[in-house]
Amino acid sequence: MSPDPSVFDDIRPYYDSEIPSAMERIASDPVFPIIAAYVMPGIPLEAAKRKVLSIKTARQLQEDIMAGVIAEILSKSSDGMTYEGLEHIDPSGAYLFISNHRDIMLDAAILQYILVINNLPSTEITFGANLMNPRIVVDIGKANRMFRVERPSAATSAREFYNISRHLSDYIRYTVTGKNASVWIAQRNGRTKGGVDKTDQGVIKMLGLSAEGDQVRAMADLHITPMAISYEYEPCDFAKVAETAALERQGYYTKKTGEDLNSILSGVTTPKGRIHVKICKPLTEEDFAPFAGLPGNGFNRAVASLLDSRIRPAYKIMPTAYIASDILSGNDLQDNPNYTEAEASAFLNHIKGCPSSLRSRLLSLYAAPVML
Repeated sequence: MSPDPSVFDDIRPYYDSEIPSAMERIASDPVFPIIAAYVMPGIPLEAAKRKVLSIKTARQLQEDIMAGVIAEILSKSSDGMTYEGLEHIDPSGAYLFISNHRDIMLDAAILQYILVINNLPSTEITFGANLMNPRIVVDIGKANRMFRVERPSAATSAREFYNISRHLSDYIRYTVTGKNASVWIAQRNGRTKGGVDKTDQGVIKMLGLSAEGDQVRAMADLHITPMAISYEYEPCDFAKVAETAALERQGYYTKKTGEDLNSILSGVTTPKGRIHVKICKPLTEEDFAPFAGLPGNGFNRAVASLLDSRIRPAYKIMPTAYIASDILSGNDLQDNPNYTEAEASAFLNHIKGCPSSLRSRLLSLYAAPVML
């Protein structure tokens, strides 16, 4: 039996009936002129306000504004984006896209862009509670089909953690199987920072909390669709290796105030080279059948491993990975068919900006897909 939708009012995106009020708040916010200047360059402020106020639905927001925003970001900060796998998507179906995670915002945003420009339904997207501030960010996110995901802290009790996870699991299952709407989530909590995309079995455990009866059927009902996004130049690469170094040195890492916002802005604005997205075939009951009868943790590990076996091969290994691998191996950078001398020169110039103490860690991040 489907749950009462009101139980998800604390995390769900805005309904279309709530969009006009959200647009009014956005257009009247003191920060709006700054945002408008970036996302609608060349458009006078009053015209930008009128455009925002004309938005009545989430789909209209994505088609009339967000698609243009992502196109502009790709134009300014990438050398082009390619994609494959849309033949696996039935416009009348609903899917749970589980993706590797390299950038806070762009991973999901680029998928939405691909779906929208191909006249396919977009997905709902996870939206970390840590990012839901100030109000204009909340309004933009929830109007853009984002739903709230709590980030438990060290002070969160086991019972609280279970309740948070169960609520999220119930919402995802309700969205896919009840609303017939797709969802995007990352394969792990937090971005990949060492270059190795690995599914956290805790994500699979969370998805299973809402299951009733046969675990194989319950997992198959979600129409899990693995996907991978690949960037030639890793978003926030210097910051990622600095964080992993601090974590290794101290045993913990404490984010600075505003660090998540800075990461979003850096990921959006800094050069990313070429970008590729691959959507894999949705997983079926047959894919999960070999795991029938496994105890909970064993089942979760097996599903996580299955996802890894689809996501990792879908990742497109870029020239920067081969260059970094050759540097670490001491190989001649002029004798590899996987990249050109110009690409090697550009990468060498890029890594000069990284502190020398972190450079080997940076090279390992890039070389990971080749050296696995």
